[in-house]
Amino acid sequence: MDDKTHREILFITSYPPRECGIATYSQDLIFALKNKFKKNFKISICALELGDEKQLYPKEVTHILETDNAESYSETVIKINENPKIEMVFLQHEFGLFRNYEAHFIHFLNQINKPVIVAFHTVLPKPDEALKKLVKSIENIAQSIIVMTKTSAKILIEDYGINNTKIEVIPHGTHLVAHLDKAVLKEKYQLNGRKVLATFGLLSSGKCIETTINALRIVVKRHPDVLFLVIGKTHPTVIKEEGEQYRNSLMEKIEILHLEQNVKFINQYLPLEVLLEYLQLTDIYLFTSKNRNQAVSGTFSYALSCGCPIISTPIPHATEVLQQETGIIVDFENPKQLAKKIINLIDDETLCATIAANGIHKLAPTAWENSAIAHALLFEKILAKKLNLKYKIPEINLNHLKKLTTDYGMIQFSIINQPDIESGYTLDDNARALVAMCQQYEITKNEEDLKYVLLYFNFIKNCLQDEGYFLNYLDKNKKFTKQNSETNLSDSNGRAIWALGYLISNSDILPGELIVEARATMKLALSNVLNIHSPRAMAFIIKGIFYSNSKSKTPSYTLLTKHLADKLVQMYKHENKEKWQWFESYLTYGNSTLPEAMLCAYLTLGTSIYKEIAIITFDFLLSKIFTDTGIKVISNKGWLHDGDQKQKEDIIGGEQPIDVAYTILALSKFYDTFKDENYKQKMGIAFDWFLGKNHLNQIVYNPCTGGCYDGLEDDYINLNQGAESTVSYLMARLTIKKYLENQEKKTLKTKKLQPVRSQKITKQWQNITL
Repeated sequence: MDDKTHREILFITSYPPRECGIATYSQDLIFALKNKFKKNFKISICALELGDEKQLYPKEVTHILETDNAESYSETVIKINENPKIEMVFLQHEFGLFRNYEAHFIHFLNQINKPVIVAFHTVLPKPDEALKKLVKSIENIAQSIIVMTKTSAKILIEDYGINNTKIEVIPHGTHLVAHLDKAVLKEKYQLNGRKVLATFGLLSSGKCIETTINALRIVVKRHPDVLFLVIGKTHPTVIKEEGEQYRNSLMEKIEILHLEQNVKFINQYLPLEVLLEYLQLTDIYLFTSKNRNQAVSGTFSYALSCGCPIISTPIPHATEVLQQETGIIVDFENPKQLAKKIINLIDDETLCATIAANGIHKLAPTAWENSAIAHALLFEKILAKKLNLKYKIPEINLNHLKKLTTDYGMIQFSIINQPDIESGYTLDDNARALVAMCQQYEITKNEEDLKYVLLYFNFIKNCLQDEGYFLNYLDKNKKFTKQNSETNLSDSNGRAIWALGYLISNSDILPGELIVEARATMKLALSNVLNIHSPRAMAFIIKGIFYSNSKSKTPSYTLLTKHLADKLVQMYKHENKEKWQWFESYLTYGNSTLPEAMLCAYLTLGTSIYKEIAIITFDFLLSKIFTDTGIKVISNKGWLHDGDQKQKEDIIGGEQPIDVAYTILALSKFYDTFKDENYKQKMGIAFDWFLGKNHLNQIVYNPCTGGCYDGLEDDYINLNQGAESTVSYLMARLTIKKYLENQEKKTLKTKKLQPVRSQKITKQWQNITL
């Protein structure tokens, strides 16, 4: 890429190793942007510091602005303006950062000859004229203003008269966490048997920790096992002005109240991983700030995203977020009220769990990955030109798949990312899991992966009845349920045959005895398929036979393919019209499996009409689900019927990961057969749906857990990470892997370089993703 492609965005912000909330915020946001996108733009940093507090910065810090040095403002703006690579400036604003130098700061901003975005971390209501004039001056300079809550946006509009078209609300980012077991974490940190209350952040009197200490006098009488963790060093500015006076006063109060066994100070700036573990083990998070004008709190957001039930004073951020059982609001500096709410929560485990789950759902859109997307889209808008954003492809992560899998099979559902054994097992999920782990084993040849192949195969085999058909539903005790007699199981039988065929296609790398068993299981399963009439079941069976025959053809299976493919041909001819080239009078779920099966039938038998129908129907389907901006699969809220030219505009959401995954599998088959670059390009577009290129601009795949969310709805993501969605993502991810490798080989061949390790290959996706 040339220098023009690497458009440079300069962040003006405090930055680590400086210890302050904005420094941490900027570090997290920059990491998220770099981790989410390929090198479509470069980020450099102008660090804000005081003249007597010099820091040793990392290499990405290219400029330093001493905020208490008038000359530094003039010198720095000249350097920024003279650098032609910098195309935009992004300022993280907090009034205290420029105290006593506001005029120099405004002049500095005014002199910048690049587009400017300003993010306000504090928005004070009811400003005096001087403050209003200062903020209006910033508005006149900035192309866009970011705030982190709707409340802050409202204040800017109503109290400052800021143009609402300039304001973007991008919530404070939060970290994805795996929601580890509290008991395990408490044991790790030697907190067994304690009810843990916690707060964290750089310590200052504004946090009003004494409110909680006073409340503890009441709480410990009922719950003597309570331990209050005060996590974080004293704020550097506080240390500079008054030393540890505030912390010492708290410790004196604890001694006077005889609470030494109930309060613990962790006087450290903890590494992120450790901090998130402390938050995950916390039973109740307490936010007792007495700053009534505090617009937003990163500590508050992090605690919510970690699943902490929160009790908070009514800062604007809290009153906006903690609604509908997402948390509890208490008055400022009211220990008795706080104590009552703490006791109520400890006594009511159900309410505690409800608040925790609601908080996780509420904060899901604020994940740093989503924040990165929102910021990148704003950068594009302000620059008035495309950054040609390309998402980085996450590394393959099997953690959630393994978490869902018992020694018997894959559990059907999850509550967020915790497997729900009450949901039992299904043949459907284990069949798809078998395909995915065969794909994985093709790549790794890892014995650990082979164990899962064997496990899922045995599950499928156990579902096969002596009469030659499969049952689908089993409860947590591994017993078949009555749902098997209440539901048409044709599609489930088809999926099992597809999985068996795919396993058999790997006979050259899998144990011989496994292949023998798989062939015997498939033979029995195929004995009843002539009675199947479901088009998708027939399609899965055709695919299964195609894969099975790829190693050694079985004439009777080939005849079955012809029989089933001919039935699909008849269905197509019955429904085919000038503007409706499909097998049914509607498009529903798993649509791409049908044209893919016709292509497999053509590849098996060479019958030209199979190829013709495969191409016509697939291109028809693609025309209905691909838009100018991405993919929008058929919604389960309303199928697309003959006569509808496109999906109804009012049907938003109801998009399932499985449909996107099946589309990618089909695109792969069509590209491999016809080498049409359009198919490969659409594979990349479809995969980006998982990564955030959808109507919500939010991730559907969770790179922290390795799980995939269960659905994209109208205004939210279904955060449950069940088997169907998780395995669907994995199949799609493993399908595109070979194209990543092929692209890397082409790049290496062009550059005449030696091959790189496979884990580096996954960072390439050039010419595939738009």
